[in-house]
Amino acid sequence: MQEFTGKVAVVTGAASGIGRALALRFGRAGMKVVLADVERQALDDAARAVGASGSETLAVPTDVSKAADVEALADRTVAAFGGVHVVCNNAGVALSGPAWTHTVSDWEWVVGVNLWGVIHGVRVFTPRLLAQGVDGHIVNTASLAGVTCLPGMSVYNVTKHGVVALSETLYHELTMMGAPIGVSVLCPGFVNTRILDSARNRPAQLADTAEQPALAELDPLVRRQVAAGQSPDEVAEIVFDAIRTRRFYVFPTATWNERVRVRMDDIVAGRNPTPHSLEGLLNG
Repeated sequence: MQEFTGKVAVVTGAASGIGRALALRFGRAGMKVVLADVERQALDDAARAVGASGSETLAVPTDVSKAADVEALADRTVAAFGGVHVVCNNAGVALSGPAWTHTVSDWEWVVGVNLWGVIHGVRVFTPRLLAQGVDGHIVNTASLAGVTCLPGMSVYNVTKHGVVALSETLYHELTMMGAPIGVSVLCPGFVNTRILDSARNRPAQLADTAEQPALAELDPLVRRQVAAGQSPDEVAEIVFDAIRTRRFYVFPTATWNERVRVRMDDIVAGRNPTPHSLEGLLNG
């Protein structure tokens, strides 16, 4: 995509963090912006911030883990603005702990938001983008956890690997069709957001009942990295450029490139995963 003025962008997880930054960036580009999130007050605040730039906005409370909510989001977008051009399936949550300690509720919550949210977004919005027959773009937010495997992050890792796989498949399919729809998979490292406080939006029916994780030392390490991470605005600018240039892999930081390379070399060589300390993994 090269022209953005007057076009329509949909962003899930838009109330805070990367999603809010993306919505603001699209607004500055003169786009009409649909913001979706489960955190209603923060969603309204974000919509007002985007609207302050003069952009037309629509705030749609949405639980991306629910197919009906995402379908309603698409319907409301088209009803309000007549179409859609950029879709950012960005909503995400996180929790940590050893793989064997996570409950069924843990898995249902994180998989529901991180993976099913992207699945629903692709399933619902791609046919609409194709039917329009004009340039469009889909951005799926994964993580460097989609191409590496941090210990203590099993549920998160699984979902983000799934997002990368879905995005790569979608890219190949749309390319084979010659469709004018670009695809990007966003794989940020540590970004200064509230991702580690995701439990504030955890549904009551999927409440946390797990025992204290055995890897208790992981949490403070990760929190320090997140606090010192990239700004969401910086990530949003990189994503915007990727949409313009139709770049698929979007890695906002090169910090973990060596870790990714080592993992890929292990796979190609048939070696066991190269061990690293927690501190070493977190620092790339």
